[in-house]
Amino acid sequence: MSAGVGCADTIRSSYAKDGFCFPIPVLGPGELKRYGSDLLRAWERGQALKLGNKGQLNFPHVLFPFAYEIVRHPGILDAVEAVIGPDILVWGGTFFFKPPHSGGFVSWHQDLTYWGLAETDGLVSAWLALEDVDRENGCMQFLPGTHQGGLRVHSDTWTANNILTRGQSIAIDEDACDIVHVELRAGEMSLHHGHLLHASGPNHSGRWRLGFNINYITPGNRQTVAPRDFAMLVRGKDRFGHFSHVDPPAGELDEAALDWHRRILDAQNDALYSEGAA
Repeated sequence: MSAGVGCADTIRSSYAKDGFCFPIPVLGPGELKRYGSDLLRAWERGQALKLGNKGQLNFPHVLFPFAYEIVRHPGILDAVEAVIGPDILVWGGTFFFKPPHSGGFVSWHQDLTYWGLAETDGLVSAWLALEDVDRENGCMQFLPGTHQGGLRVHSDTWTANNILTRGQSIAIDEDACDIVHVELRAGEMSLHHGHLLHASGPNHSGRWRLGFNINYITPGNRQTVAPRDFAMLVRGKDRFGHFSHVDPPAGELDEAALDWHRRILDAQNDALYSEGAA
């Protein structure tokens, strides 16, 4: 796909057929400039407080007002609504930082293998490029249509350079597969289904690869393998109450935000490392 995708009908049809849709334009030059300096500060402060690892900073929308502003961006939520409807929770979010000439990669996997969420269609992942993303600096790769085959058996490899928590991996014949490289300009995003097989390679370039992955779910979804779970309402209403609602950050890394962050990490680690999460 080379042209920007914005029409709700186009997003729905592409997502239903392929399990993904891109590129969807979201941020303008002014927003990118403003968020760029915020992102650098978040990286530095997150490193100092040891809030992330493997080039990731999890749940930044709970810690930083600018990240909370991004997850509520109308351009993102309009596209997400086209896929999952008008009532939207943020369940997870991660800043990904791949430094120049770094070996971190993501093996072929399906997200829902280890999330513990019940509704496979009541969620969507939005990946927002904060710098240009291409094959050279380790863009995502999708296997079209694999969202329709249900969950597959994964192996936990625990490989050091694998960015995934458990090194979850599915072996595929890359030479025989119709792999789509998700190249995005800064400010564009992709959407993908939780059953879609996807991966990303190392950063072989002299540029950073910076992105924000946001996991949106419907309020009707629920956690099945952990005793509790948290989410943040960003559009519509929650008529179900399956998740504890997280407060928006009142300030950057304030005490309340850090407390929410700890509670969410503990709860989602229960799901990630549960035997039921496979």
